[in-house]
Amino acid sequence: MSKSGRSMRTPLGRVRHHGASGEGTGHFIAMRVTSIALALLAPWFAIAAALSIRDASYLAAIDFISHPANALGVILLVAIGLYHMSLGMQEVILDYIAKPFTKVALLFLNAAVPLLLAAGAIFAVLLVNFGV
Repeated sequence: MSKSGRSMRTPLGRVRHHGASGEGTGHFIAMRVTSIALALLAPWFAIAAALSIRDASYLAAIDFISHPANALGVILLVAIGLYHMSLGMQEVILDYIAKPFTKVALLFLNAAVPLLLAAGAIFAVLLVNFGV
């Protein structure tokens, strides 16, 4: 059948199954949940670090991260922050990059780089707490 304007299909039938793939709701909820978590964790970190690290020395920072509650908070802040960044960059890549190869390459980097950064940061915090 030709693609002329004389189709027997209704306008709804022509556009059905051509829209979003159903991922939008999950992505929306993930962005909101991580935003709320960051809105709680970032001020906690700023206030706790300002109150605990008085002389701005390396040893004071190590002492701050050595406490288990602070270490858990820093790990959560780093992991959730990088995940939130990855979700936002994924939307930018999907919306504004038109070339398929570039889009796939950037989506791969968007998944790999935050994962590597999170692994390194979490390893560093755990290394401070458990030592070598």
